Amino acid sequence: MLTIFIVVGIALILDAMLAEPKAYHPLVGFGVIANKIEKIFNRGNDIYTKFFGVWALLVTLWPFYIACFVFYFLNFESIVVDSIILYLAIGRKSLLQHAVAIETALKQNDILQARKKLSYIVSRDTHGLSMVDVSKATIESLVENSNDAIYGAIFWYLVAGAPAVVFYRLINTLDAMWGYKNTRYINFGWAAARLDDVLNYMPARLTVLSFALLAVAKKQSFYKVLKQAFQQGKLCSSFNAGPVMAAGALVLNIRLGGEACYGGVNINKPLLGRGREASENDIERAMILVNQACYLWLMFFWGAAIVETWWPVISGR
Repeated sequence: MLTIFIVVGIALILDAMLAEPKAYHPLVGFGVIANKIEKIFNRGNDIYTKFFGVWALLVTLWPFYIACFVFYFLNFESIVVDSIILYLAIGRKSLLQHAVAIETALKQNDILQARKKLSYIVSRDTHGLSMVDVSKATIESLVENSNDAIYGAIFWYLVAGAPAVVFYRLINTLDAMWGYKNTRYINFGWAAARLDDVLNYMPARLTVLSFALLAVAKKQSFYKVLKQAFQQGKLCSSFNAGPVMAAGALVLNIRLGGEACYGGVNINKPLLGRGREASENDIERAMILVNQACYLWLMFFWGAAIVETWWPVISGR
């Protein structure tokens, strides 16, 4: 467990210092490959599209399956290598930078710039959004994506090491590219979206647990936040994103959700959280919450490492 604490700590430090590489990021190259494969296999919306989507998923990932097998078989794992891989999988600082850019525009009353910056991180239509709408969408995206960009990668490193982190991040990337519920991707991206749901099931619930624990420091009820997060979250279309966003909204004591427009179609999303409407000032509070959850995970690994080290002495073994 001490090794895990060191690797996660180094990865988060590298992310804080360097953020995501702006050039030559492995996921950018993977995205180029995935786009080419999608053009070959995506047949539109006929009855075979879902089948070809499964094949496209396998074809896209098989070189990485082999690489991970070689990585494991030849025992290439080390603290340095693991730290670099986990750093490349984590996007904490990039996520926060997007949020800061939107917050800055809102505080300057530049709604056009705020909408433009928001469009970089959400799939909804941003034209015509009010300052409140932009604030809510930013917080929703920030809280939801913290699970994918931070805690999911750390969880899978804890479970199965660096190869699992690579597999998780690639699936997460394919879901972001192919997981849209439109005519082009509703069937083709089905496999990638479902696999991403499976891989994020436990991380999402641990993220909810982390936010609920942090609620105690704000003099809120841990059990009440936990219960309401899952009650509200199950009303959302995503059984992973819903509870995470609800937990974040509850801890921040704000309301999220409501009407949103996707591809010109208005959708009434479930109301999440409680209290007042979100504002631009709550974006910073959401960023603090995400960072505090990171510290909480590090504290857990540190505590587990101490127990693991001293347990033989304490137990007399």
